[in-house]
Amino acid sequence: MSSALERETLRAFSGTGPLAQDDPHYAQREVQQQMASAVAQALVGRHSLVVEAGTGVGKTFAYLVPVLLSGQRALVSTATKGLQDQLYLRDLPALRAALGVQLSLALLKGRGSYLCLLRMRRARESAELPDRIAVRTLARVEAWARSTRTGDLAELEGLDDRSPVIPLVTSTRDNCLGTECPDFKNCHVVQARREAMLADVVVVNHHLFFADLALRDSGVAELLPTVDAVVFDEAHQLTETGVQFLGSNLATAQVADLTRDALAAGLAHARGLKPWAELCAGLQRASRDLRLACGGPQRETTGLIKLRWPSHSALEQLVPALAALAEQAQALAKALLEVAEAAPDFAKLAQRAAQQAELARQFNEPVADARVRWIDITAMHARLVESPLDIADMLTEQREQSPRAWVFTSATLGDDDALTWFTRAAGLADATTLRLGSPFAYAEQARLWVPAPFVPPNDPVHPAAVGALASRLAARLNGRTFVLTTTLRALQPIAQALLDGLAAQGKSIQVLVQGTEPRRTLLQRFRSGVPSVLVGSQSFWEGIDVPGDALQCVLIDKLPFPPPNDPLVEARVRQLRALGESPFDAYFVAEAAVSLKQGAGRLIRSEADRGLLVIADARLRSMGYGKRLIRALPPMQLVQEESQAMAWLEELASAH
Repeated sequence: MSSALERETLRAFSGTGPLAQDDPHYAQREVQQQMASAVAQALVGRHSLVVEAGTGVGKTFAYLVPVLLSGQRALVSTATKGLQDQLYLRDLPALRAALGVQLSLALLKGRGSYLCLLRMRRARESAELPDRIAVRTLARVEAWARSTRTGDLAELEGLDDRSPVIPLVTSTRDNCLGTECPDFKNCHVVQARREAMLADVVVVNHHLFFADLALRDSGVAELLPTVDAVVFDEAHQLTETGVQFLGSNLATAQVADLTRDALAAGLAHARGLKPWAELCAGLQRASRDLRLACGGPQRETTGLIKLRWPSHSALEQLVPALAALAEQAQALAKALLEVAEAAPDFAKLAQRAAQQAELARQFNEPVADARVRWIDITAMHARLVESPLDIADMLTEQREQSPRAWVFTSATLGDDDALTWFTRAAGLADATTLRLGSPFAYAEQARLWVPAPFVPPNDPVHPAAVGALASRLAARLNGRTFVLTTTLRALQPIAQALLDGLAAQGKSIQVLVQGTEPRRTLLQRFRSGVPSVLVGSQSFWEGIDVPGDALQCVLIDKLPFPPPNDPLVEARVRQLRALGESPFDAYFVAEAAVSLKQGAGRLIRSEADRGLLVIADARLRSMGYGKRLIRALPPMQLVQEESQAMAWLEELASAH
């Protein structure tokens, strides 16, 4: 028997309901109503629900409508700050008005999203700004600071996420003075948390959720016990995000920040009381020695390299380096505590130093079962990481604390009806699962082409072959193409071959490459109407929405299997083998299926979209698991030859 909430929810989605009355273009979708009904049941029964909802289902409204109609206090978490803003600024206010409900809303982000008034002043005084652009950016921040109510840096139009000014005008858990801060009464972080504690519906992001449960620093830990329902949108990102934040990190970059801050505070407030230069120099040396002991490339590397945790014999260098770091950090902590009365900064700095000492001691102990360690190396720094293999224990603990509804949803959560890929890693074997396909007519709207024969993906010339193929596809469409790569190192060779191919055909089509500009700028240029091809790696596989005929071809360079030499992947493989399971079937193919669905999902974004998906990996045709991966994709028509693919593109181009 259906509940009153379920009946009210279905009325809201009916052809005569408030959503239809509010939007003249509203169209009923059976799959959306199915999802909304399941969410209503979970809210009433306070149980866990996992929903895979294909592109076009309208999953956001499908969970928000029953949440708002229930009147329950809810926490909604999504993958990115951009999606947070969309929910808080657009979707929730629109639905609240259409449904006529009187519920208060709040947006809560991490510290790094809010202006810190004290650090903004110190940034002006310290003269640490690297260039004139940074000076102008700080001036913009200062002008905006006089009028902002929230202090959310997202309000500042055109502020680059990579700006060196942002860490100078925001606080961290380490450097925040808390109630000792002279600006505490006007603190934007405190204000955001206060509003969240009073609101009926609070929007957070996954990073904040897990970071706070691990560190209890962002307000979520206080908020969670007070809510009746928790909804995770884009839930496919939960495991990787959780693993990242639930672990322990010892980073030489953080040690460098600590020594810089301690030296500045010591000389400013307690000069001559302690040998600050000597203490900080000793810790800096220990940090440099730790980076050297970690091994890996020195200085010539341009990106981040992940190294396995050293074997027992190789720990000979790491063990004394960690011990030395612990000793030097503890000495600094002792000195800072002894002058703690001199200024509010010292107690916090002592806490930071003691924490670094404790982390160094922890990493000198054997790794616990069901956890994995590795080392992230850059040219200048090292980060030692210890992490759980999944989020199952943490989520199970949270779900057992008190009865509330837990809803997890995404367009991609697995390739079987039990959604095992997600439910296993999240400890949700007892949850209700629901799979809803897309309402789009993929068989009419889209074609899938797997070129065969094609250069094998492990052949060094594969990227050049992909770029040449992309140039032929883009030339036929006059741009309007995404090239998605499984690795960052494939970006440049593919882009170069693409440029060469377009030049040989005499085509004037701009090639936009990830890393040359911020993602938002690249997407704006792609949508501008100038014939374009965008070449991007992982960050372009999801969360990108280009509806209409601006994007009509997506080319994926090869099957997105997890890198087998990644320490976390190796640990999961060992775990599955110990359970007597096949790591390839249970992990590698399942991961590839989910990633492939994400990449393919960029192509068809509305009922009117049409396009071609190309996967330049002949293993989809030749290997047994290829059929499983193709079944995981939306049901597109399969074309066999390049001539058929080009004919389809010709049809799309002629309709443009």
